[in-house]
Amino acid sequence: MWLTAIALCAGAATFVAWLAIAGDFEYAIARAVTVMVIACPHALGLAVPLVVAVSTSLAASHGLLIRDRAAFERARNLQAVVFDKTGTLTEGRFGVSDVVPLGELAEDECLRLAAALESQSEHPIAKGVARAAEERKLRLPPVSEFKNLTGRGAQARVDGREVLVMSPGYVREKGLAAEDERIAKLAGTGKTVVYLVVDGKVEAAIALADVVRPESRAAVARLKDMGIQCMMLSGDSQAVAKTVAGELGLDDFFAEVLPEAKAAKIKEVQRRGLTVAMVGDGVNDAPALTQSDLGIAIGAGTDVAIESADIVLVRSDPRDVAAILGLARKTYGKMVQNLAWATGYNAFAIPLAAGVAAAWGVVLTPALGAVLMSASTVIVAVNARLLGRVTPSQASAGGCAPHQAA
Repeated sequence: MWLTAIALCAGAATFVAWLAIAGDFEYAIARAVTVMVIACPHALGLAVPLVVAVSTSLAASHGLLIRDRAAFERARNLQAVVFDKTGTLTEGRFGVSDVVPLGELAEDECLRLAAALESQSEHPIAKGVARAAEERKLRLPPVSEFKNLTGRGAQARVDGREVLVMSPGYVREKGLAAEDERIAKLAGTGKTVVYLVVDGKVEAAIALADVVRPESRAAVARLKDMGIQCMMLSGDSQAVAKTVAGELGLDDFFAEVLPEAKAAKIKEVQRRGLTVAMVGDGVNDAPALTQSDLGIAIGAGTDVAIESADIVLVRSDPRDVAAILGLARKTYGKMVQNLAWATGYNAFAIPLAAGVAAAWGVVLTPALGAVLMSASTVIVAVNARLLGRVTPSQASAGGCAPHQAA
């Protein structure tokens, strides 16, 4: 609307001025028409939409689905990325490495009870425990009254006994004693430890190891090259989180974070004055994805996480986080280039069309004005299409510093 109003006002002012100066109606009309043709806001009107269309298509073709366009454009100013650990930075495929009996039950019996309970759950740790029992060919007893304790573990009745598999934080919360040098040693090596509780008594500690994705190292390195801090949220113990953070070279990490506290941790990072993206894949990550300035869901994650996110990565590859942020910066750069060209063209061509150089014999006809206007539009369109020559992975490899908001 403003562009149209400016074009009409410029044309009317040119007509009135030349009619007063030259007294020639036809000449004044010719100058006014030339101004309005050149001021036709095609280039300015297309400068941003063309880049938006190209970048959206480019992202989709590389498995990066943009659900909130405004959030994607804000991504150029991101200063920190917070990753969920399990299933995002790690493969989320746990294997039991140790079973430490702490009570009267034998090792295989502890694993049998824990596996029976965990066979009812879809959590990666639960699958690892169940897989270990299957490998040992242990017969699992019947399970009833199964209940998932979100972020804390699970409980059920197994063989008539009340059985729980609990996180370290929940064991402490319940005031149960589980001190043992062997457990401390296992936790110190970066393994995830869960506890088997039978009829209110801690019977065993089960240690599992999760594998860090090879892609995670490359993702963190690229993000750091782009000047972005990398952090991690984890419900695991301090030792486990510290080991993973050290292996990946993260700037910060938060350990033993309960699901309801994840959003609070994102707020904590935001209170540091940082613009934050959250990357997650689980139901528990949904509040944090919503709280962050940019929520990014791994495509293999849950429907709730995907619905809460601004951007969805079809592949479970953390390198795509750097790719989408790099593309956001390249997209913004193209928008600035197009707007600069369209604005500069109008600032130069409109006075020329109005006849400011007529005294030197430079007069533009309406036909020449139409050619210049079309040429400007073509230049803007071609520049937008050039964005397609840069793949998202190449965009993230540029190592450019973040653009500051105007």
